[in-house]
Amino acid sequence: MTGHRGLTENQASYVAGQARRLLAPLADAGFAGITCLADGADTIVADVVLALGGRLISVIPADGYRDFQPAAHRPDFDRLLRCSAEVRRQDRPTPDPTSLMAASRVLVDDSDWIIAVWDGLPARGSGGTADVVDYARLQRRPVRIIWPAGAVRRPA
Repeated sequence: MTGHRGLTENQASYVAGQARRLLAPLADAGFAGITCLADGADTIVADVVLALGGRLISVIPADGYRDFQPAAHRPDFDRLLRCSAEVRRQDRPTPDPTSLMAASRVLVDDSDWIIAVWDGLPARGSGGTADVVDYARLQRRPVRIIWPAGAVRRPA
């Protein structure tokens, strides 16, 4: 999955409900969710995966990625990392747009389809959600977009 950070409480609730709707049919057969564990959409969908009994696969883009996360998110990051059935650490020295996009490519390449928590707007920086969606589409991965109608993302 890929998606925006800094969601409002209402947006987060909507995303959780829609992720549950998309993933619940897979629960009986077993499934895995792949995420980079960023705050916001990644964490919300990772929690839904775990709640439905799915396996969590975490892709860590670079050394220092945990410290790159907002301080308030680090306890959730640590919790989800501990709950991960598999952790794929990328051999990159620092978290930067290049390492983040490289991790997103791993995520897309290893997925059957992508959940994108995306407002449909261009990426705010290199490697943003729009870039991941574009890459997924180039790889012919189906993309299921979740975004509340009329919602606006917080300013960067």
